[in-house]
Amino acid sequence: MTRSTTDEAAAPPLPSPKERRRLREAKSLSEEQVAEAVGVTRATVRSWETGRTSPRGRKRALYAKLLAPDPTPASASASAPEPKPRPTRASAPATTPQAPAPETAPSLAAPAPDPVPAPAAPAAPATSPAQSAPPAPAAPPPPSEPAPKPKPGTEGKAEAKAGAESGAGAVPEAPRLSPEEAFDALYAHAAPGLVRQTYLLTGRRRLARESVERAFQLAWHRWPEVAVDRDPAGWVRAAAYEYAMSPWHRLRRAHRHPDAPPTEPARRALFEALLELPPAYRRTLLLYDGVGLDLPETAAETEASTPAAAGRLEVARAALAERLPELAAGSPAEQSELLHDRLGGLARAEHVPAPAPARKVRTGSEDKARLWTRAAIAFAALLIGATALTLHTAPTHYEPPIAPPERVGGVPPRGGPQKLTAQDLKLQKSLNEQLAHGPERLVPELR
Repeated sequence: MTRSTTDEAAAPPLPSPKERRRLREAKSLSEEQVAEAVGVTRATVRSWETGRTSPRGRKRALYAKLLAPDPTPASASASAPEPKPRPTRASAPATTPQAPAPETAPSLAAPAPDPVPAPAAPAAPATSPAQSAPPAPAAPPPPSEPAPKPKPGTEGKAEAKAGAESGAGAVPEAPRLSPEEAFDALYAHAAPGLVRQTYLLTGRRRLARESVERAFQLAWHRWPEVAVDRDPAGWVRAAAYEYAMSPWHRLRRAHRHPDAPPTEPARRALFEALLELPPAYRRTLLLYDGVGLDLPETAAETEASTPAAAGRLEVARAALAERLPELAAGSPAEQSELLHDRLGGLARAEHVPAPAPARKVRTGSEDKARLWTRAAIAFAALLIGATALTLHTAPTHYEPPIAPPERVGGVPPRGGPQKLTAQDLKLQKSLNEQLAHGPERLVPELR
């Protein structure tokens, strides 16, 4: 047990499943190449990238080494300029459609929370070219007296005091949130925008709200897993999309037909063209051009390869270009920017119902979990009772079954007493009328 615990603690850390796939595609490695390098099958690699399983032991070390980013030389990193902030979308290959930068058009995704303001550094005074010359070297400071040694037992107090003095001007740490507060913050941040996205995906307002609430109920039920996820809003978005795109909603009368389209002609044409796309193509277009994900993240969320996601995106744009003439005239980057604007305007223009309060969603998830638990306990009790009754009433020994009757031929009918004649009946009557006195009855009477 000690050895296994030590080995598990010494195992190299792995990124999240989505990050594993992104790192593999960033290195231009296929699933077959990774499987051959690690010594597993392609299905195992796909299971690692979807999060169903995780590698262990030597395979985990090989997989982590294979996904590790290439180290950059120290000289290049020292001479490199200050990196710019990473845009929302990564640049796609030349063969795939390009997407605009997030500054050019508003995104359907919920706005990012404001970061904690850091203390501003003092601005450097403006200097003239003459003043920019290097200053003369300062004279060395005079030798100071050696610092007195601390008394025995006071080293820790001195270090604590020095740490307190050095951290007096540092930014205070953010207070730790309880699970309920963290969930409510995520719900308030992502739920309104997610309802608008789901409405564009389904064309049904009530189904969009129901899908988002169900997704957040599932997130609260699995909050220990969602809270440590790399993208909690993306986890909830994937769950909401999966529920909204379920084919079983066609059997429900309320969700059998989409809602009335917008009255404005341009938005009506976009709305109808969007709903005419197959669900997988519609979801890919919404994630890439509407939400602002890059192509590998879109492929990972739709459970498709990156080339397949790029093909779906091109087919979806071509289908929309037939209904929107201004979309067919531009380049892929211009098409993405135009679709980004149009989808955002369509989502904000429609009156989508607001989601329920976060507390109601949490209590609904807890009530549903409690109901399913009670149903499982009742079913288990019923099964145990039926099993006990069967064991009590079942026979304890073997009883051979009775053979079915068969018709037997060739046997004469069974004989019996013949029908009495009139003389026999007269004799029987006389015998019954006479009194029997003894053995004389046995002697026949002569006449």
